[in-house]
Amino acid sequence: MEWEQLFTVGMRRTSQILALLVLAGPARLSAGVALLVSEPFGRFGFFTPTGHVSIYLSGVCAETPTKLRLCQPGESGVVISRYNRIAGRDWIAVPLLPHLYAVDRPEDVPDSANAAVAVRLRDGYRRAHLRELVPDGPEEETPKGEWVQLLGVAYDRSIYGFALETTPEDDQRLIRHLNAQRNQKRFNLLYRNCADFARGIINFYYPGALRRSLIADAGISTPKHSAKALVNYCRRRPGLNLRRFLIPQIPGTRRSTKVRGVSESLIRSKKYMVPLVLLQPWAAATAGAAYLISGRFNPAAQPHEVCRPDTLPACAANTDFAVRLPAQPAAGLPDPTDVPGNRAEFRAIRTTR
Repeated sequence: MEWEQLFTVGMRRTSQILALLVLAGPARLSAGVALLVSEPFGRFGFFTPTGHVSIYLSGVCAETPTKLRLCQPGESGVVISRYNRIAGRDWIAVPLLPHLYAVDRPEDVPDSANAAVAVRLRDGYRRAHLRELVPDGPEEETPKGEWVQLLGVAYDRSIYGFALETTPEDDQRLIRHLNAQRNQKRFNLLYRNCADFARGIINFYYPGALRRSLIADAGISTPKHSAKALVNYCRRRPGLNLRRFLIPQIPGTRRSTKVRGVSESLIRSKKYMVPLVLLQPWAAATAGAAYLISGRFNPAAQPHEVCRPDTLPACAANTDFAVRLPAQPAAGLPDPTDVPGNRAEFRAIRTTR
């Protein structure tokens, strides 16, 4: 299959990249923040093909799943996102490798994994590290619920990353802010979803980078528009180095599908489009126009490196992987490299919670 060939080629390229990094010596990588756009899959993805978005912080690690700290040398960072119905929490942080593959060591990542293997790996990691957050069932069985979104996500879907540099000082400010907030469930699909949370984090580091799309997504934050907005933001600021990478889905289960926005979901899905054309043709025409005006963007078409988790920090934080975007006029735009931390920038996160 084409996607299995992509995974094999990616593994080979990554090994070559890792060898070059080793030969280059122990150069210290700068910290980074990455927007991780995950493709939709399964039944929920069939009805809501907008996918999921999370944040990877290469300089921030998890003291616990709900308490952050700066990383120590050798640690690869944390993935953080807003979830629904997981331990009553608003956000949960999981180390990078377990989040992707539900294992602690890169050598334990399987070359392929069917649904049964993914379930076993997720539950094994949960029992070893997340039992306090996600306890066993009444008879010590694997609990049901949304907690599976925390672990082994690469068994279900491919993930596109869009990364920019940060500084330890910025990371420390973010840590203090998130650790000081009440971490209680606040998820709402329409106005406090995973993309709203990601927008607050990115805007903390780069104020004004991400905004909702009133036309293409009817004002609802979506993963696809978040990526589009970040790419456009960097294109208008040629001094920024945007790194783009792909974490391919592990072969063994049904392939995840393309990530879409709100208007695109309506016009490209027969289950929605046919009833709209028959019952409300004006609504179908409006959705089509909204998509054509501001909804077109394909994360898969962006130039990117193919990465594995053991080399993801290099892909996300090393300027050797940077893909410079064609410049657009930036007259009158603020300098995005100013150190964040003022009241308005802290509000960017607070207003999404």
